[in-house]
Amino acid sequence: MAADAEKLRDIISLDSELNKLQDLDVLLERILREARRVLNADAGSIYINDGENLTINYAQNDTLQAQLPPGEKLIYSVFTIPINKKSISGYAAATGKPVNIPDVYQIPESAPYGFNPHYDRVSGYKSTSMLAIPLSTNRGDILGVIQVINKQDENGNVIPFDAEDEIVVTHFAANATVALQRAQMTRAILLRMIKMAELRDPKETGPHVNRVAGYAVEIYERWAADKGLDQHEIERTKDNLRMAAMLHDVGKVAISDVILKKPGRFNEEEFEVMKSHTFQGSRLFVNKQSEFDELAQLVALNHHENWDGTGYPGHIDPETGEALKTDDNGRPLGKRGEEIPLFGRIVAIADVYDALMSNRVYKTAWAEEDTLNTMRSMAGTKFDPELVEVFFKVLPTIKTIANKYKDNHEPVPGNNTQSS
Repeated sequence: MAADAEKLRDIISLDSELNKLQDLDVLLERILREARRVLNADAGSIYINDGENLTINYAQNDTLQAQLPPGEKLIYSVFTIPINKKSISGYAAATGKPVNIPDVYQIPESAPYGFNPHYDRVSGYKSTSMLAIPLSTNRGDILGVIQVINKQDENGNVIPFDAEDEIVVTHFAANATVALQRAQMTRAILLRMIKMAELRDPKETGPHVNRVAGYAVEIYERWAADKGLDQHEIERTKDNLRMAAMLHDVGKVAISDVILKKPGRFNEEEFEVMKSHTFQGSRLFVNKQSEFDELAQLVALNHHENWDGTGYPGHIDPETGEALKTDDNGRPLGKRGEEIPLFGRIVAIADVYDALMSNRVYKTAWAEEDTLNTMRSMAGTKFDPELVEVFFKVLPTIKTIANKYKDNHEPVPGNNTQSS
């Protein structure tokens, strides 16, 4: 019982940590990791309620992770399962009750749910003990399900989850649900801001900004880990960076529809106006109240700067747009190299990759080989060459994110073909 009391104290201390996280994806990943840690579970998944289905958001597996090279992340399939009583997680969501199974390969035939061994066969991993806990609000609404797999004893042997584990993780799930509701509200607010931009520029969709934000976080996390940064700093920055990256083009709300929706190429004057979306977006965060405001301003202002100094808006006052340094023609001098803030350099890579790989209203997606060749060719000119190498290291995870946030529109002809 002393150990269980220790677990409960640990869970209570986690409440404040979870409530510091604002981004939905970062929070979901942390919830799953902490649930597994508290129960000493080797693996697990977290699902989110998507209407009539549960959609997997994150999967973790220490055994499979240990087989990967250092720094690489486990790749998992993005899939949905119906909310009904036929599957283990579906049953937990449908009934609002935990499901505790000592051995998923020995489920009685009388049980309403069953276990699909497909993913075990594909991965070479054997699931045995499993505990599925619904993430339920105080009104009884099911936001998702935490599924933890293969509890281990002190010698690494797989053992069943017990009744005390159910109590501990149920308490954890209740507190995690509060944090999850707040993060979902934050995400909804950000997506409403992006929806305003989408009304002006059809490229600024929810899937696009979620992909760019997800890619940016993966690039940053690998870069930071390679540099040996403190894990707490990495986690805090991931949370703020993901939200900031979603708003990278929010300044387009200040650009005239005549320009944004012009069929055909911009003339020089129109392109100058279009470029102003960078500092127009940054102006929204001038009165900084948090680290998020700081990152959001840096990203909005700098994600179109080029490593070789040919980007925009260059050295300007973000409040007025006035040049602080000029070239021989009196135009703002472009930032170059490490003059460009790190997070602007990261989001630049994420944004261009997604633009090339995506169907847009004016083009079809490029072939993957052509896209990757182009990304590598722009290292040292458009992009920070070190970060391009990091991008290629995390490419498998980036593909998973792309699959999670798919577009829902098809390209149509007749819109502007210039990058912005």
